[in-house]
Formats: sequence, C-alpha cells, structure tokens
Amino acid sequence: MKFPYTIDLRPYTRIIQELKIGQKKIKSLLVEVFLELNHTDRTVTESVMPLVTTNPRSNDLDLIRSQLEGLERKLKDMETRNADMTAKYNTLLLSNNNALSTAGGTFVRWGRNECPGNDTELVYSGFAGGSRYEHTGAAAEFVCLPPDPDLTTKYTPGFAFMYGAEYNSDEFSPRAKNGDDLPCSVCRSTVSSSVLMIPGKSSCYDGWSLEYHGDLVAGSVNHKAASQYICLDEHSQTLRAGYRNDDGKLFHPVKAVCGALACPPYQDNRYLTCVVCTK
Repeated sequence: MKFPYTIDLRPYTRIIQELKIGQKKIKSLLVEVFLELNHTDRTVTESVMPLVTTNPRSNDLDLIRSQLEGLERKLKDMETRNADMTAKYNTLLLSNNNALSTAGGTFVRWGRNECPGNDTELVYSGFAGGSRYEHTGAAAEFVCLPPDPDLTTKYTPGFAFMYGAEYNSDEFSPRAKNGDDLPCSVCRSTVSSSVLMIPGKSSCYDGWSLEYHGDLVAGSVNHKAASQYICLDEHSQTLRAGYRNDDGKLFHPVKAVCGALACPPYQDNRYLTCVVCTK
C-alpha cells in the first residue's frame, strides 16, 4: 500500500508548545497572587484592622481572590485542552510513523542483481526480458522477470512471446559484450514513496535521493519492434548463463540528435546518462 504524502505534524507541535508556555505563565502568576495574598493577610493581622466590606483593603482582597479563581479556571481549561491536543498529536505521530514504515516506492535496477542499499530492500532479482526486436506487434516495455515463475499450460496458440534481453552493442565493453544477457532487480525504498527516472542526468535534483545512475538505453531505430527508454546501471553486470547471442529484446546506448532537440545544452551525437531518484 502506498501513501502519496506524509502527515505534517508541525502545526500541532507548535500549538502544544504555546499551550505549555501559557500554562507556565498562568502558574507563575498564581504564585505571585498567592504570595501577595499571604503578604496582605499578614499585614492586616499585624495591624489588627477589621475586615469589613467598606474597608478598601478588604475590597482589594476580594478582587484578588476573584481574579485568582478566574485564573484557576483558565488553568484547568488549558490543561484539558493541552491533554486533548497531546492525545491528537500522539495519534497523528503514530499514523505518520506507520505511513512511513509501510509506504515505499519501487523501481527496477537494470543490469544488477541487487539493490543499491541506502534504505532500499530487495523484492526479487531476476532476468531482463521483453518482446523480440523484429516483431512488429511486439510489446514495447522491458520487464524484470522473476527467477521462480509460476507457469501454466491451459493455452495453446502462440501469438505473444517473452524473450530474454541482451546487450546488443560492443560499446558496453568491458562490462559486457554483444549478446550478453543481463540481470535486473526490483527494489523498494523503505523511506520514500516517489520514484523518478531522469534521462540526461547523472545526479538528482535538490530534495531527491540518488538510488543509482548510469546510461540511457533503448531499442535500435532500425528494428521493427517499439521499445522504451530505461536506465542501465553504470556498473551493470551480465548473467553467467547468458553468453550466447540469441537476440531477443535488445537495447543500445542512446545518442542526442540536435535539431528539434536544443543544442546547447545538449550536444549532437553525445550519449545520454540517466539517474533514478526517490523522495
């Protein structure tokens, strides 16, 4: 389950802090009033002054006592409100922590059989695959196939197929040669819910965390089948069992072509990088 946002607890934290400050001020004022009452009563007793309603000092004491009772009521109200806000704050904090612990964006790390670390966990590692490069009705996307498939025999026609994916260029040397198959891994971020692949960048923008960077790749322009742009890890690997050149779902490094594409900032015939970021 994904959560598209996290809960902002700052307004509740500020309210609780203000309530606590208000409580401290009222308590301080109550202490001052209490000391004043004690001082006033002691002065009256020492001078043996009768406490009558017409006595100005008696009227002052009544006024102070009335104010004291009012302050005590306000203090109780603020304590009640503080307890209520604290309970709401704790509930929101728990909800926020639960959201962070369950919300995690997923991404495929192409060319590697493990996740990059940095607060990520491996869902599974497998084999890159897709439709064959020369099929006109082929599916466009690359897929990361799991190593433990659950297969069925209930269908007989064969009009859609899954092939393994191969490096189809010697330009990937020395990490891979033409025809090598490649692994992939499906990863989940344990702290971020948003995932973004940025073509043409090798670093993330401010506020985003780097998962991995590498080279932008896609199918050949000369092939019939459509493809998509994916981000091949800078330090991609090969599958040990995939050295035979059988073709299948193929990809090549992507070049920039000036014209409709603005140059600068892009440069003609320069290869594009890519980066996968989370937030």
